[in-house]
Amino acid sequence: MFNFFAPLVGQPQAVELLTQAVTQKRLAPAYLFVGPDGVGRSLAARCFIELLFSQTRQHSLHSRLSQGNHPDLLWVQPTYQHQGQRLTAAEVKEKGLKRTSGAIIRLEQIRQVTEFLSRPPMEASRNVVVLEAAQTMAEPAANALLKTLEEPGQATLILIAPSLESILPTLVSRTHRIPFYRLDEPSLTQVLTQTGHREILQHPVVLSIAAGSPGSAIACYEQLIAIPEQLLSDVTKPPSSHRQALELAKRIAQELDNEQQLWLVDYLQHTYWQKWHQSGAIQQLEQARKALLCYAQPRLVWECTLLGQLAIGNR
Repeated sequence: MFNFFAPLVGQPQAVELLTQAVTQKRLAPAYLFVGPDGVGRSLAARCFIELLFSQTRQHSLHSRLSQGNHPDLLWVQPTYQHQGQRLTAAEVKEKGLKRTSGAIIRLEQIRQVTEFLSRPPMEASRNVVVLEAAQTMAEPAANALLKTLEEPGQATLILIAPSLESILPTLVSRTHRIPFYRLDEPSLTQVLTQTGHREILQHPVVLSIAAGSPGSAIACYEQLIAIPEQLLSDVTKPPSSHRQALELAKRIAQELDNEQQLWLVDYLQHTYWQKWHQSGAIQQLEQARKALLCYAQPRLVWECTLLGQLAIGNR
């Protein structure tokens, strides 16, 4: 039998549970793929869908699923709102837009799910819907999805989330949980090598932030090389004066979008801890993260943070 899960590394329990569900013909109406970001949940969903759809003879199945153009598959991602349009993170990046708020799964998208499931499958034995980052659903969207989960029809839904606590208990109770875990060092090395990202292994801070998540390691490294080199060099050293702290805060707010600034908080926390083991500096950065997540004025957040770092350095 062809191993559809061959690309998935380090998740034997998930592979076993999903394979048995198909071979024993005991498919659940809905699954919850739960675990840290970047450990293979979305890849597992694609492998699982290939296995499901392989039960019916179809032309160029792998290619069509990879391109997202299979008529019986609907893949839902969180979106940003821009000038009346809903854009995914990839589309926002492609257009060079600055992200000032987080992406969410919107009520309109759940209505599209309901409409998609209202028709019978065209080629496969069932329709499949995948909801990435299901934790980003606002309550109206989650409640609308709940009605769909109660009567999914001839379909399988896959929700992807970081934890059980991140989504409504009523959604958890109507899904079959598939757990995913952080990878050990050999598995992490294998994935980064196979995907052409072996250079990441030379960056201990990136690996520390990733904490066993290949996807997080790749995303972190991409953020690292996207930050202006001089800015990164300046900010990884405590400011030497009030003026330098204020100027640096201004540069961060002007040159980096909200997501990049949140990444920078993580990077600085790990860097500061590895260099100086200063708990006070780490706590200040954690306060900065909370403020940025609440969409406080970024320049003010960084001014307070960097002036605080200056005060700690002068003690």
